[in-house]
Amino acid sequence: MTAEVTVGSLEQLRRRRSAKWRTFGDDVLPLFVAEMDFDLAPAVSAVLGEAVQRSDTGYPMPEPELGKAYAGFAGRRWGWELDPQQVTAVGDVSVGVTETLRLLSRPGDPVVISPPVYPPFFDWVPETRSRLFEVPLARDGDGGYRLDLDGLERAFATHPAAYVLCNPHNPVGRVHTAGELAALVRLARLYRVPIISDEIHAPLVLPGATFTPFLSVPGAAEVAISVVSASKAFNLAALKCAAVVTGSRRMAQVVGRFAFDPHDRLGHFGVLASIAAFTDGDPWLDALLGTLDQRRTQLGKLVEDRLPAMRWKPPEGTYLAWLDASAYGTDAEPRDRFLTEARVALEAGTRFGAAGSGFVRLNFATGPEILEEAVVRMSAVPVSPGD
Repeated sequence: MTAEVTVGSLEQLRRRRSAKWRTFGDDVLPLFVAEMDFDLAPAVSAVLGEAVQRSDTGYPMPEPELGKAYAGFAGRRWGWELDPQQVTAVGDVSVGVTETLRLLSRPGDPVVISPPVYPPFFDWVPETRSRLFEVPLARDGDGGYRLDLDGLERAFATHPAAYVLCNPHNPVGRVHTAGELAALVRLARLYRVPIISDEIHAPLVLPGATFTPFLSVPGAAEVAISVVSASKAFNLAALKCAAVVTGSRRMAQVVGRFAFDPHDRLGHFGVLASIAAFTDGDPWLDALLGTLDQRRTQLGKLVEDRLPAMRWKPPEGTYLAWLDASAYGTDAEPRDRFLTEARVALEAGTRFGAAGSGFVRLNFATGPEILEEAVVRMSAVPVSPGD
């Protein structure tokens, strides 16, 4: 039997003080924000406990251990060989993306994104005084999504300042194929468009799919940087540590011009936890992926049996389900109804762009009993009149 990661009871989880468990009342099942309910990886718990025991709560010092740890992790997991010295620690993925955009763009320059996509993408671009240029994902015949390469070529031909890629793609769970990424590199090189690849969900590719690090694609290193973190796969959002990875002298020079000392925005515990996760966290991560695969299967059966009006394609990566709930209303109405009528908190699809109207995003990184109870509650909500 495949090992599983452990999760506390609902009563134990409600003792947590994070946003997931304090945003709503105790009568609500929170499956909205991307925060897992599982116990920490033992390697992470151990290093944090040891740091507290020795009162090691000072300033962070990520080099050279963080780069070495991530290079070792990438080599084991994906066969990607990278130079540890081209790993620059930053506080979180948003810092890595926005600070790179500041260097690549001027006020008013277009920056391309592909909605539906992680909501901060819509904030990062205007924060850098650039303007959004949306090229939505294309739909497959089976209800899935993929990069709209034709649309991206038209956009790239206008010479935008950059393209921000989500790889794997949140919220739809698409793991872009090596062929798609190679085609994207060709367009980026042809039209000289830099690419920033947000790869925070990279360790969370589920059985049946294969992750391709963007910088491992031939030619990508000359035009791209990747932003990575242990925070999503190991549930470390509170600890503030991510990294910008480059693969060429040209892109390393861009990162070298950051207008701040990256250490100023790091968390010492984040550095310690990330190094431990990347170095010794493989067994726990393997168990996590097996557990998430089980939850994905469980959710598919529950949706089929209990929510026949709902449509979805199981994700290839992440622990997020992108559910077409348009039978329950448009815009954010499905999210609102499931919250008020079923006391289940989900993310409204409209947070991910206009293409998310009528969708909800559900976090299935929880225990089987909680997931079943949530769907049972949702099943009591009637579809909208006329559907």
